[in-house]
Amino acid sequence: MTAPDFSTDLTNAERAPRKLHVVTHGCQMNVYDSARMADLLRPLGYTTVDTPEGADMVIMNTCHIRERAEEKVFSALGRLRVMKEEQGGNMMIAVTGCVAQAEGEVLAKRAPFVDLVVGPQSYHRLPELIAAAHRKQGVVIDTEFPAEQKFDFLPDVAAPQGVVSYLSIQEGCDKFCSFCVVPYTRGAEASRPAASVLAEARRMVALGAREIALLGQNVNAYHGEGPDGATWGLARLLAEMAEIAGLERLRYTTSHPNDMNDELIAAHRDNAKLLPFLHLPVQSGSDKILRAMNRKHTADDFRRIVDKLRDARPDIAFTSDFIAGHPGETDADFADTMKLVRETGFALAYSFKYSPRPGTPAAALPQIAEEVKDARLYELQAELRRQQDAFNAATVGLTTPVLFTGRGRYEGQIAGRSLWLQPVVVAHGEALNGQVRTVKITGTNTNSITGVLLPREQIAA
Repeated sequence: MTAPDFSTDLTNAERAPRKLHVVTHGCQMNVYDSARMADLLRPLGYTTVDTPEGADMVIMNTCHIRERAEEKVFSALGRLRVMKEEQGGNMMIAVTGCVAQAEGEVLAKRAPFVDLVVGPQSYHRLPELIAAAHRKQGVVIDTEFPAEQKFDFLPDVAAPQGVVSYLSIQEGCDKFCSFCVVPYTRGAEASRPAASVLAEARRMVALGAREIALLGQNVNAYHGEGPDGATWGLARLLAEMAEIAGLERLRYTTSHPNDMNDELIAAHRDNAKLLPFLHLPVQSGSDKILRAMNRKHTADDFRRIVDKLRDARPDIAFTSDFIAGHPGETDADFADTMKLVRETGFALAYSFKYSPRPGTPAAALPQIAEEVKDARLYELQAELRRQQDAFNAATVGLTTPVLFTGRGRYEGQIAGRSLWLQPVVVAHGEALNGQVRTVKITGTNTNSITGVLLPREQIAA
């Protein structure tokens, strides 16, 4: 579908060269959304700049997942208000993303100096909304869930992201976990047509991408229309992407255990470009708490999926998400979580103490004392850190392909990522950006591993 030309709504003055600064909070999907908003505004004369000082427009792309997200937004807006006043009111301020979706009317009342409030499903309408803001007194708000998919209205040409590029293929969630705001801020699950995804992936590779990470709130629920008219699942899409010349590696995030079907598990065995690395959030090891979370799976369901994946791809590494202190969690429930963690073993994991999100079912339940949540989180994070260190140590002595992405922190170093996404640092004078080279892992640091580049003749031998 061809993107409409909203630039016709702007006067010549409004299309003059302008500076755009984008602030991104939250998940990698927000990072992708921010980049596409910049792509969308580039034909209208907006050039991105690194700081808000002197910018003609500032977009604050927000996240509503963590505690006190709204207050952090208002604090940042207070600083932007000062800059706007110093520029005589000429800075346009837009708040986009999930806080905009959830708190649009509140934002308009508490921060009337904001020009635009745009939900994550409507940012493709930014040019039209900017034109409206130029002509209207007060805040322009668009937090509807439009019938059309925003991806159908984005420009085909995107700015290069780099060696590793991120591509949104699915958005929204139908799971309604009791702690999560995503279904309310991102809407129902929707998947992009496969042809649109493949076309964008080819453009990314042409612009220098060698690894593509597919994004979605529930990415393994992908069910896009294929060019053949059939519905494609994620495994079929990954198989087609693996045929793109120049693309070296594929991965996807974030997944739900209930959508980890046999076809996708088999893809981890059969698709040579699919990394042996999977982020699969489980949240808790207690069946009682999983029911309270409305996860619709048990701890043993998760264990069986992990076993199937390890049978299919023995070198696969797992990451996950955990919540400590969900309402109703007892010491025994938390012990079940620790048991699951120890039995599974994770290369990396993200853990948080529960924080109530307004409007979610769990927020209305009796809450656990903060000091109890803090203690549980500390114990959980200590074990997860131990596992991360053990995983990294176990790779010492291995030879593995590394995708190099740039320079290291120090002179004479280059940096990349292993098959398991560990940051790898190698002493080497020549930049190897975008190349996959074999490295022998020689040691570990706090948050990275070190290695030596193997000569091609040694690899051949």
